[in-house]
Amino acid sequence: YLTLAVFVQLGLCVSRASASVLNLNCCLVLLPMCRVLLAFLRGSQKVASRKTRRLIDKSKTFHVTCGVTICIFSVLHVAAHLVNALNFSENYNEDFLALNAANYRGELSHVFLVPGLTGVVMVLVLFLMCTASTYAIRVSHYVIFWYTHNLFFVFYMLLMLHVSGGVLKYQTNLEEHPPGCFNPNKTLRENMTVPKAFEEPFPDYTTEPFPEDLSVPGPFVQSNFMRICSEEPKFQSHFPETWFWISGPLCLYCVERLYRYIRSNKPVTITSVISHPSNVLEVRMIKDDFKARPGQYVILHCPRVSGLESHPFTLTMCPTDTKATFGVHLKVVGDWTERFRDLLLLHSNQDAEILPIFQQRHYPKLYVDGPFGSPFEESLNYEVSLCVAGGIGVTPFASVLNTLLDGWKCYKLRRLYFIWVCRDVESFRWFADLLCMLHNKLWQENRPDYINIQLYLSQTDGIQKIIGEKYQALNSRLLIGRPRWKLLFDEIAKCNRRKTIGVFCCGPNNISKILHKLSNSSNSYGTRFEYNKESFS
Repeated sequence: YLTLAVFVQLGLCVSRASASVLNLNCCLVLLPMCRVLLAFLRGSQKVASRKTRRLIDKSKTFHVTCGVTICIFSVLHVAAHLVNALNFSENYNEDFLALNAANYRGELSHVFLVPGLTGVVMVLVLFLMCTASTYAIRVSHYVIFWYTHNLFFVFYMLLMLHVSGGVLKYQTNLEEHPPGCFNPNKTLRENMTVPKAFEEPFPDYTTEPFPEDLSVPGPFVQSNFMRICSEEPKFQSHFPETWFWISGPLCLYCVERLYRYIRSNKPVTITSVISHPSNVLEVRMIKDDFKARPGQYVILHCPRVSGLESHPFTLTMCPTDTKATFGVHLKVVGDWTERFRDLLLLHSNQDAEILPIFQQRHYPKLYVDGPFGSPFEESLNYEVSLCVAGGIGVTPFASVLNTLLDGWKCYKLRRLYFIWVCRDVESFRWFADLLCMLHNKLWQENRPDYINIQLYLSQTDGIQKIIGEKYQALNSRLLIGRPRWKLLFDEIAKCNRRKTIGVFCCGPNNISKILHKLSNSSNSYGTRFEYNKESFS
């Protein structure tokens, strides 16, 4: 009861404090979504150090933290304002009518004014965004997550209206009407004791002179100086501080979205579509003035598949000085990818066929937004890197391997440990040719120790299909079962004493948690592991 009583008395303080927290988080939650800005900071080594870039890689976690904070303090803010509504109604002041939120004592209709109505709608929008952001809905019904999350624009428009109600006010003429002056042009009696006899009226010192000696006993024991008011009190609504907090980030986000729209409004030219085993599709494209770094990702938008929906895909092939082609590998696992595959392979067979540009088919229009940065850009900036992929999670490393195939001497990387875990042997065919070409290239340049390839197969059915003359280089590197991560880390630490090794993972959460834990554990060789994980912003 004591806690409830304190909360009721401090309702206005709680609502104001929670509003300040909401202003801060509504400001910060937009910054991780400025993908172009983050990609610039991540790619500029002069602007951001490695530690700063690793903090930028936590942008998704920061965004989620701000969102959860908004939800928690929104509940506290609503509860405090419900208490305030009762207090405004019960404590109706007849002396200062301008301060009242209600029209009369006991009225609650002021709840349905602009602040109240916009607050209710914002709570509903926030509830939809919060529930649709859960892992279960994002995985099973990504479309619901996509559409509800775009309601953030409605939320911010309502927020601007919400703070314009002007419920709280402050006095503007404190000098002309100091606090406590109820009767203009009359003296105030402050800190006066009760007369000796209640029948005796209070003297009026506006017409009678003050006693020369206030210490002499008189009708009052004590009297202080009286201040005279010259006019009625005037009140004005507080200027909403929310505008100061959200206007900058919101304008920055809107400018970036406009820039991204202008940059991606021209469709790309699809040069080839390759169907790989295990429902994986490779799309190769060309776009004017498109530049990207290995490890980055793009957002694909196909109007014939969905007018509003778009999805991120990691680049598996980046454009270089000698070739302008770039590509992505996408696994067909949902409605969007299924419809996209059907459109691309509508008039072709399922063979891995590549047609030259002058014979290309009439593919649907495809728009590319990006590229955007990811943690895997740092894999070439370590002297030693450990790259762990699970299934289709190999796509970020494919662009790194393609880049090394073009030339590795210009990068800081001098040794790469590449671990790829798949359930079936057919999955290795996605990039088996690339691994073999890179292996042969390094052998020819007398650097066979530059890359250490380990392929782990969970199932043994059809294992002989990959062990043939074409993929002979991968024969000794194909292992059965799962990696023994602890022994693997100890071996890498022993071979690279007192070095800093970048650990990069794109795969299931259980593998990611194990690698994160091992990276943070100490070893006796003085080797330091820095963990990085793929997560689209």
